Amino acid sequence: MNNNFATWFILIAVLILAIVGAVFIAFASKRSPKLKVEKFRARWLAIENSLDKESAPSWQLAILNADKLVDKALRDSRYKGETMGERMKAAGKVWSNANHIWGAHKIRNHIAHEADVKINYDIARRALAAYKQALKDLGAI
Repeated sequence: MNNNFATWFILIAVLILAIVGAVFIAFASKRSPKLKVEKFRARWLAIENSLDKESAPSWQLAILNADKLVDKALRDSRYKGETMGERMKAAGKVWSNANHIWGAHKIRNHIAHEADVKINYDIARRALAAYKQALKDLGAI
């Protein structure tokens, strides 16, 4: 009888530990992974340095690259969505100024989808400032 009780006790203890372990793993996997900050910083500096006040094509390219970098940070942080817009919505509470990042993303969409887009240096600078803040909000830089 004493041996039977010990066996049941051990089985119940193992079952409880397995359940606690499964719950821990489930919660740990839902947490956002730590982003590789140094890689994001290096890529961000390259984007900032590519912006040339005298070269209009550099303005558009910098915006496109900044948008891609923010999307990578969103994906690496495991925000769900088929498109960057969906991932940005999923991260909604993270943004310190959602209107700025959405505005920058809309400028990117104009550049990517329209043939004769005209932007000036100041618009490019403001868009890059919004992307930089978005990367800070995500903990990428």
